[in-house]
Amino acid sequence: MAKRVETSTPANTPAPIGPYSHIAKVGQFITIGGTAGFNPATGQLAGPDVAAQAKQILASFDVMLRSVGSSLDHVIHVNVFLRNMKDFEEMNRAYVDMMGDHRPARTVIGVADLPKPGILLTMNLTAVTTEQDAVIPQ
Repeated sequence: MAKRVETSTPANTPAPIGPYSHIAKVGQFITIGGTAGFNPATGQLAGPDVAAQAKQILASFDVMLRSVGSSLDHVIHVNVFLRNMKDFEEMNRAYVDMMGDHRPARTVIGVADLPKPGILLTMNLTAVTTEQDAVIPQ
């Protein structure tokens, strides 16, 4: 029997800027679509620099993941879409601050533009739930 796709955008996360949900979950697999560094309480960018925006994105991811039975420790891949590769090291420092010792696979892609003024990066990810049977066999 095919598993049903569940989609959601939890409270306390930035509202999507288009016709989509932030989260899609099938069984134990979770994807979160492109997310920018907007503070959900104010609707404004978390800051004018890449570090503040990156930390806000990861904080939003944490809220989103917890809403579907997961956490940042269960992320298996992250895509980062960065407007300026000169911000790579600053983004990395913010990323490590938020992710701690967890090092999922990651891809960083330089992009020419993003959908709203002031956005310096977006990220999306793939994760699994924290359920015991979500362990991927070796």
